[in-house]
Amino acid sequence: MAGIYIHIPFCKKACHYCNFYFSTSQQHRGEMTDCLLAEMDLQHHYLGDAPVSTLYFGGGTPSILPAGDVQRLLNKARSLFPVTDNPEITLEANPDDLTPEKLAELTAAGVNRLSIGIQSFFEDDLRWMNRAHNAEQAANCITEARKAGITNISIDLIYGGPTLTDERWAQNVAKAIELGVPHLSCYALTVEPGTALDHFIEKNKIEPIDPDRAARHLEMLMNWATAAGYEHYEISNFALPGWHSRHNSSYWKGTSYLGLGPSAHSFNGTSRQWNVANNALYIQSIKQGQVPFEVETLTPVMMLNEFIMISLRTANGCDLSVVAERFGQDKSAEIPEASEDFIAKGLMRLDSNILRLTREGKFFADGIAAELFS
Repeated sequence: MAGIYIHIPFCKKACHYCNFYFSTSQQHRGEMTDCLLAEMDLQHHYLGDAPVSTLYFGGGTPSILPAGDVQRLLNKARSLFPVTDNPEITLEANPDDLTPEKLAELTAAGVNRLSIGIQSFFEDDLRWMNRAHNAEQAANCITEARKAGITNISIDLIYGGPTLTDERWAQNVAKAIELGVPHLSCYALTVEPGTALDHFIEKNKIEPIDPDRAARHLEMLMNWATAAGYEHYEISNFALPGWHSRHNSSYWKGTSYLGLGPSAHSFNGTSRQWNVANNALYIQSIKQGQVPFEVETLTPVMMLNEFIMISLRTANGCDLSVVAERFGQDKSAEIPEASEDFIAKGLMRLDSNILRLTREGKFFADGIAAELFS
């Protein structure tokens, strides 16, 4: 199986924390869809004959696109790629875009899963983040999506921010659970270089982010989600049984995927490539019949380290038999030896040749993985 990612690089506003590629200018929006369709023609051999089981519109804010453009892109994908009969088709959306009319149009176009950027149900938090929606829209869009027939819903929530008290974080999660949202993607607020948030902290306009608050919020989240029946299947992702993200799960399993649009990444098992992160240059190149990308061939060491990093973030853990098969028995033996201190400290456990982070270890996931790198 394989996946297709389509990057829609437009937003109404620039969120203070965001470092994904986007533009608040809508200057090139009209011709961007045409270029995405053209890139599909140029890249349709990339995945070979692998069946495409997931399509994901990310951004940016894909819900800015007219539903007719979403329909054109899906029709083109089906004409060029062997799309399975029941694909997961996800569209990232902002609450303010999800009117009943827009939801009906997206459903008719074929979208069957929404990833909604709620971030918080509190007005103060949303203003501080510079989000385009308000608290009322944050709650109402979930109900409206269900009325339109979309039940496969994921929402994003951000924790650890300076305006988010423990009590408010409890209310945010309780609200999501009360609304019956089947999938939660929850992220600690991080300060990415070059963002407005980074600038505000540098200029002492706001206080630095408190890592203890973020750690406390994650612990609280794990308690509440588990009690409500959610499976903590990846460090940042919680789902009710049967509602895991098929698209993201494929990423974590190392499945091939094709990325379309400015800044989009692709992976075919042996190399990774990424398109230029510039709307004008992307459009200019596509119109000349060229995909503007850079490529990196992955060495065995790079692939092993990536496998360690990604697998340890998931509930499935790092399967040492897979390491032995793909990278050699010696590498498979090195990893548990390097993990002995973490196991002794209760941060990892080794069960049936599978190495997993414990609950305590999840707080140090990236650091532990880095220590195990080949």
